[in-house]
Amino acid sequence: MLDMPPLLLAQADKQWARFVESATSSQGGCECANHISESRRRALYRLFACSDFAADSLCQQPELALDIDEVADLANSQRAHGYTSKLAEQLADIRDQADLLRILRRFRRRELLVIAWREMLLGAKVEESFEHISALADALILAAYRWLYQSQCNELGTPTDADGQAVPMLIVGMGKLGGRELNFSSDIDLIFTFPHNGVTQGGRRELANQQFFIRLGQKLVNALHQTTIDGQVYRVDMRLRPFGESGPLAMSFTGMEDYYQHHGRTWERYAMVKARVINGEGEYSDQLRAMLRPFVFRRYIDFGVIDSLRQMKAMIAAEVRRKGLHDNIKLGAGGIREIEFIAQVFQLIRGGREPSLQVRHLPTALAAIEALGDISADDAKQLHQSYRLLRQVENFLQAFDDQQTQTLPHDELNCSRLAWLTGHANWDGFYQQLRSAMSRVRQHFDGLIGDSTEAEEEGAAQVWFDVWQTELDEAELVPLLEEQGLDQDKARRLAQALQGFKDECPRRAMGPQGREALDTLMPVLLEKISLTETPGMLFGRLQNLLLKVATRTAYLQLLVENAGALTQLIRLCEASSLIAEQLAQYPILLDELLVPHVLYNPIPLDGYKDDLRQFLLRVPEEDVEQQMEALRQFKQIHLLRIAAADIAGVMPLMKVSDHLTWLAEAIVEEVINQAWTQISARHGVPTMLADHTHHGFGVIAYGKLGGLELAYSSDLDLVFVHQAGLTGQTNGKKPLDVRQFYLRLAQRIIHLFSTRTPSGVLYELDMRLRPSGDSGLMVSPLDAYQAYLQGQAWTWEHQALVRSRMIVGDQALQDAFAKVRKDTLTCKRDKAALAEDVIKMREKMRSHLLKVRAGEFHLKQSVGGLVDIEFLTQYLVLAYGPDYPALTRWSDNMRILEVAVEVGLLEEDEAQRLKAAYSGLRNRGHRLSLSDQAGRVPDTELLQERQWVTNSWQKWLNIQL
Repeated sequence: MLDMPPLLLAQADKQWARFVESATSSQGGCECANHISESRRRALYRLFACSDFAADSLCQQPELALDIDEVADLANSQRAHGYTSKLAEQLADIRDQADLLRILRRFRRRELLVIAWREMLLGAKVEESFEHISALADALILAAYRWLYQSQCNELGTPTDADGQAVPMLIVGMGKLGGRELNFSSDIDLIFTFPHNGVTQGGRRELANQQFFIRLGQKLVNALHQTTIDGQVYRVDMRLRPFGESGPLAMSFTGMEDYYQHHGRTWERYAMVKARVINGEGEYSDQLRAMLRPFVFRRYIDFGVIDSLRQMKAMIAAEVRRKGLHDNIKLGAGGIREIEFIAQVFQLIRGGREPSLQVRHLPTALAAIEALGDISADDAKQLHQSYRLLRQVENFLQAFDDQQTQTLPHDELNCSRLAWLTGHANWDGFYQQLRSAMSRVRQHFDGLIGDSTEAEEEGAAQVWFDVWQTELDEAELVPLLEEQGLDQDKARRLAQALQGFKDECPRRAMGPQGREALDTLMPVLLEKISLTETPGMLFGRLQNLLLKVATRTAYLQLLVENAGALTQLIRLCEASSLIAEQLAQYPILLDELLVPHVLYNPIPLDGYKDDLRQFLLRVPEEDVEQQMEALRQFKQIHLLRIAAADIAGVMPLMKVSDHLTWLAEAIVEEVINQAWTQISARHGVPTMLADHTHHGFGVIAYGKLGGLELAYSSDLDLVFVHQAGLTGQTNGKKPLDVRQFYLRLAQRIIHLFSTRTPSGVLYELDMRLRPSGDSGLMVSPLDAYQAYLQGQAWTWEHQALVRSRMIVGDQALQDAFAKVRKDTLTCKRDKAALAEDVIKMREKMRSHLLKVRAGEFHLKQSVGGLVDIEFLTQYLVLAYGPDYPALTRWSDNMRILEVAVEVGLLEEDEAQRLKAAYSGLRNRGHRLSLSDQAGRVPDTELLQERQWVTNSWQKWLNIQL
């Protein structure tokens, strides 16, 4: 190995001084420091230069400097076989869970220290490190599981099957843990399952097996995940389980089988390739593997996986762009993920027919692919060598400071460490070798999988290069554009817009690559724009986006290299200024243009919650800022897809509103779950709910969200309630009074919605419809909410209640709210007094909000507009709800009108006229909103529809509008 460079020697000096100070000041440390041999001192000195983790570990436990044995530890390449027995010996006499947590963490630190020592200084191969790190994880997980299982059986009884036999929990390791290729500081991905439903025996009372294993799973995750004074064992990620975060923590074999048969997704097949049952449970393990195999490895040759993989790779590339990742050896072009994809393509295409491909370990998979003749020996060798180098670099990066990272360092110290450990005299030599290896991987990946979205079209005609490159003033540019078929007005408008863009471009700090990409893009873009109906207006919309991304070469390259994406960009921006502004504000959405069949086909209405959970899988649970940003990106992506389908005419307005509503509901529910997790981690949960899975918390949607009529830029009108009768305190380390707990929860929810991240705020919230408005409690017990509605609320608040529904809450709370709502809306009212209140409120609203010029009609606020129809339906519900309770069933105007016909309150003809008017007014306003125009039209429009509305007002409220 090369001599250690001066920078590393200086780091070693610094860390050695720390160690000596710690060893001297700690109990028994002085003796430890005095007994370190010279050879051990030199070894530690070099280790400290390479790893802050090693230095920190030995400063925390100086005795490890003597405890680690030259023969049994440092010279023993087979010591992983002894992890289980050594750990069992240390756990044999522990008294409580605190002892368990301490021993697990100290055992991990000691063994990782030996692994880093052997790989960094003694030449141990990276494959040995993976094997040992994975074996260490298995030993730690299983030791914790076995101790906790026995402890819980002693407390609650033993879970059994129908024959009274004890039932175990099977722990499935996913990802690198499953493939026995765990990194130095990897998260561990787990799935918990059990063979049979049944009940516990031997406890004070029977408990369903699933509840037993859910509690056991929670304790196991906590034992591994919790950070104590001794650190953490592993960050545990359970989101790969069936149904993700919304699914039970432990599921029976039957439930697992049903999920993967009916709900399993393509990405879950990829994930399951590496699935491994960590605790061998004999026939149960065999049964589980046999059950999962048909889902992962299809019997037929499955070429469809290539398109799925392309989409997955495109999503990863988009994620790299979103996070601004640079030099990421896992997710970047030619990185570890692409090698994994290459192997998995063959495994999933042919694995059902070729048992040799049904393996978890990637090098073994490559060897099997080579043996089958699917890739050449040279290609297999290159891929394996590149994989080995990348994984070694990844392992070193994580061993520097026990941090999970795959990004190359930019600081001089860690660059120097990485170059020295890989045998290079300097960073440039190392970096050149790494880029060469990644370039070869990318070539193999493109050759095998390609990218169906990257088909380039022929370049633009020369004239458009001249238009862009030459310095022409408007007088010279207009005739040139006219020669290309534009009339004089269009040519003049486009020339003016182009001149403005050219003037602004030099003010943007573009590098050579960015300038080259822009020079390639602009002629093609101008030629395409010239063929549209309004080229000047369209270029004006596009230039905001172009100026925004001018300094971000990746997005310019995306448009240069993907002709289809450029075509979709032009199409969408021509149709809607709203979309153009959205894309300009959030350029990450350009990634969505790559796959048109996804762009123009929003997911099913019931798919938003699951899709959101999958989207958040890529974000660490503990990273609140990234979680907030991911929520906003998810919203913007799906808003774009909905708008694209709207523009393309594949979705009518009512469906658009449905999609916007279900999207918002999915996000609201996820925000509630995140807020609950964050607050309960600090304060615990209300003691009365400790044995329940629900939160005792509900969200009531009012207004457009409540009425299933959400628009693209709608606020969310929300009211928070919690289960009545909850008293006492929470059960956490910092307990709170229950009402204070729910107040903190509400504040956290508002914070998650309103914090501005790079992708903006999530939704604007309007909380003014809560009891007593801005002066009222942020969250009310349901009984207090009921008392307010039925004793203090104004008529307009009852009107608002018509358009309300609970969108988050357990079933009991939803049923209770539904009863409160129905009881309130069906109270007997004096119809004349009610009509007077409704009319006064309508006049007050119109005087405040109606802003039109002469000859204009405001679609919402003018006489005969949308709000008149809304007020009319609200009046009908409040006035006739006592006689026809079915009127209170729905919260949206269209179905209220339908029910009014069903109960005999409205004639069919009148209801149809009101529905037609409502649809016509909404459609007209919706088209204006897509172009970011105010909801006003000439007073000569929609005359018949407006007359229908005024006729019904006069009939039911006896008032001349």
